[in-house]
Amino acid sequence: MMHVLIVGAGTGGLCLAQRLRGAGIGVSVFERDRTRTDGLFGYRVGISPDGSRALRSCLPRPLFETFKATAAIGPQYTNFVTEQLGELFSAGGPEDEDLLAPVDPEASERSVSRMTLRQVLLTGLEDVVHFGKKFERYTQNPDGTVTAYFADGTSATGDLLVGADGTSSNVRKQYLPDAKLVETDLFGVTGKLPLNDETRRLLTPRMLRGVTMVFAPKGINTIFHVMEFEWQRGETDPELIKAWPGMTFDNTRDYIMWGFGSHRRLLPPDFMSMPGPALHKLVVERTKSWHPNLRRLFELADSSSCFPLNIRTSEPVDPWPSSNVTLIGDAIHTMTPGLGVGANTALRDAQILGDNLVRLPVLEAVTDFERQMHGYAWDAVVKSRARFNGNSLAYKPVIGRAGLAMMRTGMRVVNHVRPLKRKILMAELKNRDHARQEA
Repeated sequence: MMHVLIVGAGTGGLCLAQRLRGAGIGVSVFERDRTRTDGLFGYRVGISPDGSRALRSCLPRPLFETFKATAAIGPQYTNFVTEQLGELFSAGGPEDEDLLAPVDPEASERSVSRMTLRQVLLTGLEDVVHFGKKFERYTQNPDGTVTAYFADGTSATGDLLVGADGTSSNVRKQYLPDAKLVETDLFGVTGKLPLNDETRRLLTPRMLRGVTMVFAPKGINTIFHVMEFEWQRGETDPELIKAWPGMTFDNTRDYIMWGFGSHRRLLPPDFMSMPGPALHKLVVERTKSWHPNLRRLFELADSSSCFPLNIRTSEPVDPWPSSNVTLIGDAIHTMTPGLGVGANTALRDAQILGDNLVRLPVLEAVTDFERQMHGYAWDAVVKSRARFNGNSLAYKPVIGRAGLAMMRTGMRVVNHVRPLKRKILMAELKNRDHARQEA
């Protein structure tokens, strides 16, 4: 019987494990974190139609229904505004209902808590996920198997080793030592605050029902996501949340997540080692001239929820000879948040590789998966980098303001030309749903 070793219990690795477990294929997942609540960085992830489709394919039906039930109300609008809340571009809503309708009704856009999603994906895998296992190296054996070795002195042998261990993947470093991670010179801070009567009043109606990007001088960008759950209206079952100490890990209540992004040259040298309260103070100081509502949203964030992000990207790699070692998700194709499809691409990896392993021998399954991945994943990496790159005009010290003015003018023009706006919206939808590309 085939046995698959997966290094990394992130979104892609767990989704793959669910698919294999459901098909009766032996699987073991090795995670360096010590418990299922460690390493939970990030508060919201947008699941695209591609991501929803992959989860439906890989999860047992009851678990997929749990995933849907724990998602927040889906975003209707895509908003771009100035730091003074002036509208630059806004699309979606009733006027675009015909475009927004999913090709597949169950494969729709969803906003989910990253932490809740991880708990859903872990359900039913308790006996195959091994925590506290820091991967060190592997060997490919003469009999066609592969053995993974861990820092605690243990090892495991299987027919396939899947590196799903994220951007700093140790599996990739051994398997593809020439694969490069590139610094974008962009960094971010993420924060979280409750959605309540006070904070709701600070949001415009379209912010409340959409994803909102703020384009400010000096290349400073922020994003706001509202996480409002249909099943939660002020009452929370204490038993449901007692395992989640503090607001940072309590995603059972409605909340707002924001992300603040800036260029390296505008940040302290020790930015990545700054604690949450210091990061929170930095964001508040850098946005003190912004619209009062936006300033207040930054101020009200729980400072302990803030953490730093170094935004990096992979460089596309030429196809390599397939073997009994492969890579999925950020372990091979880390991308900037320019398209917002990083997690969804990992889920697509899991679906394709999992489906292949169910019907094909290992080497054939991996070869076909990698052939497909080299197309859609590198396309997403390149497009994401083009939209979120520290070398772009907006980040230049002198001419950045002129670049910002040109960008804002262009957005305002498009915002008032209905056919052009719909064309752009359709292009965005196709980036997040390959079924639309084939329709």
